[in-house]
Amino acid sequence: MGTADAKRASTTDAFSDVATPDDAAGKVGRPPRSRSARILRNVAIGLGVVALVLFALVLARVTFTPQPESEQLVTGNTDPGSSIRSYLDRPEIRDAVKQVGGNLVLCMPLGILLPVVSGRLRGPIRILVTVGIVMLLVEAVQGWFIVGRAFDIDDVILNAFGAFLAYIFVGRYLAARVHPRRTPWWRRRERSEPTA
Repeated sequence: MGTADAKRASTTDAFSDVATPDDAAGKVGRPPRSRSARILRNVAIGLGVVALVLFALVLARVTFTPQPESEQLVTGNTDPGSSIRSYLDRPEIRDAVKQVGGNLVLCMPLGILLPVVSGRLRGPIRILVTVGIVMLLVEAVQGWFIVGRAFDIDDVILNAFGAFLAYIFVGRYLAARVHPRRTPWWRRRERSEPTA
């Protein structure tokens, strides 16, 4: 086979669903993708980015809207667990569900969208840390600049844990389809070794 033929064959393999000899030997860490699969992947990432931007706008509206009528009522909290205990001690269970459940649900979309948009954010610890940092900044802005709002560390904890749950139950499965992990080097080595 000439050089031109080899190049054409290589190009054909790149857009086909059939594994090349190198793939079969385990020399390629990522499974071969067809052209349609790559298009679907890019569409999924694009939709994830759009959804993430829309969520950011909603989050900003929910968290950064001033509440002058509450200025004399709100107090900050830097003691982890203090606000949660206060919520649970309320006589009306509805109030506890609204406060705790609302903070859990608020950032659940991040646990789904972030790992879909970026494969680097796959993993429960990465989601916890990323969402925790983001919401820590949000709470800081609330406490320092927004009238009628206050910094509450328990809100950060609940927000991050909600994103963690969303990742465990939904986000990791969607992310696995959009960003399949590379085959570990030891498995590639096992595949490349000839069988007796």
